[in-house]
Amino acid sequence: MAAVVDSSKCTGCESCVSECPSEAIKMADSKAVVEEDACVDCGVCVDACPVEAISL
Repeated sequence: MAAVVDSSKCTGCESCVSECPSEAIKMADSKAVVEEDACVDCGVCVDACPVEAISL
């Protein structure tokens, strides 16, 4: 199951984008969006998010 971004919490800081090893996170309307097919469920983005907006 791919990582999920809570867009109400996402501040658009892009920390997850730069940390994602599979480049599965992109920005859309200043919010992080996970490309489910590219996500490898590693959890790096969960740890990288300073506002805890991402979960697995």
